[in-house]
Amino acid sequence: MKIKFTYIALFCFSLVTVNAIGQDKHLSKVEKLKALKSEITVQEKDALKVEIEAINRRLEAKEISETEAQQLKENAAKKRALNIENRLSIIDNEIALHERNNGDVLVLDTTNQVSQIEINWGGKGDKNSRLFGIRIDSDTKNYKVQYDRRTYSDLVLAIGLNNALIDGESIDDSPYKIGGSRFFEIGWQWRTRVFKNSNFLRVNYGFSFQFNGLKPKDNQYFVNNAGQTELQEFDYDLDKSKLRMDNLVFPVHLEFGSSNVKKTETTIRYSLDRNFRFGIGGYGGFNLGTRQKLKYEIDGENVKDKLKRGYNSPNLIYGISAYMGFGGTQLYVKYDLNPLFKDALVEQHNVSLGLRFDLD
Repeated sequence: MKIKFTYIALFCFSLVTVNAIGQDKHLSKVEKLKALKSEITVQEKDALKVEIEAINRRLEAKEISETEAQQLKENAAKKRALNIENRLSIIDNEIALHERNNGDVLVLDTTNQVSQIEINWGGKGDKNSRLFGIRIDSDTKNYKVQYDRRTYSDLVLAIGLNNALIDGESIDDSPYKIGGSRFFEIGWQWRTRVFKNSNFLRVNYGFSFQFNGLKPKDNQYFVNNAGQTELQEFDYDLDKSKLRMDNLVFPVHLEFGSSNVKKTETTIRYSLDRNFRFGIGGYGGFNLGTRQKLKYEIDGENVKDKLKRGYNSPNLIYGISAYMGFGGTQLYVKYDLNPLFKDALVEQHNVSLGLRFDLD
């Protein structure tokens, strides 16, 4: 009997202890909710400051009159005052609900300007304790909306035909296939507005990887002959002959064109969607490597050669480029001012024509 009585006494003591712990946690949650009331006022006042600053910037830029600015400020102040009143009422109701049910609360709605509210039904690792837990995280206190963005960035892709202009010859006499020689370019660009209150002129700058390919005609391939890179006829029938030059360049363009403007009380943004654009500039960079790929057949066996040798490619790459079009799609042309091969008796210059896409 003593043993049974001891177990009963311990069980009763445990219930009292758990209940006391639950009551303490219940009281601490109420205190946290009461402390949140002062935080709500701070949040709304900080948000009002951000709106007032945005209105003042619009006034300084002469986008609105003093009368309009004053009206916007009064509207913002009224809105924030109502937000404080409503949010405090919500918290007061939550406290009353919490106290009335001794922490046995299932649902709590989120409030304005609160990024995350988490309700825990049951203590950590204890499904039967029925303790109420709340975690409120706010990320708006130190957040400041950027009213105007002067710089935008996006991915750039370009693809099209590639060839070479040879001194004293026309493009029709080129030893390279017009349709078979192609180029590909991929990079990242930043676009910065030049003037404070106009987006008509921008500076585009960034970096790109260029892959320029040349396919010779008439079963020819490239050889280094006594320091001169030249074309020679191959001993077998070529299924494919291609020289590829890989470059890393840093383009800079001046871009002209209108844009769409979207204004709100707190932001102003410029969009080039469906607007005509024209850009002109140049690029400079480095040759990363030059390689030749040959495919042919010997005695019924397919052979693939990938040759990475010295083809007298210049180390420095530089040229001029331009584009024009609507929105994110433009006609694109680029021309290398550096010769295709160093110390060549007859200079050749790489030229490309294709489409350019800005993927923002």
